[in-house]
Amino acid sequence: MGGTVQTDIDPRSLIGRKAFDRNGTKIGTVDEVYLDDATGVPEWAAVRTGLFSRDAFVPLEPSELVDNTLRVPYERALIKDAPDFGVGRHLSPEQELQLYHHYGLDLSGPPAAPAPASGDRSFGRVAGQED
Repeated sequence: MGGTVQTDIDPRSLIGRKAFDRNGTKIGTVDEVYLDDATGVPEWAAVRTGLFSRDAFVPLEPSELVDNTLRVPYERALIKDAPDFGVGRHLSPEQELQLYHHYGLDLSGPPAAPAPASGDRSFGRVAGQED
């Protein structure tokens, strides 16, 4: 493979970069970068997709900057179906939650922690009411 991998992503340097899905299929061009309110860390990128004439939100946490392109480790179909909130506006916590759920990202631990591989994906249950 080769190529340089950057993990400390400068949000300004992302704008205008090409984004590719896990198979190397082009998704589009990074349009906007959204920072975490509390930490200022880049969390989401809005990618302008030529095909769907709208922006698709992709998570920056598992994505990597490889040879000046953003590699998003998801299928293009999943990215295409991400909730569309329009760009230029602030992402509310509710909208972020929808995006986390869409991509199957775990919210319970610190952001960098991988999701537990227990297969427990039911978010709706109330604690203490296991049957």
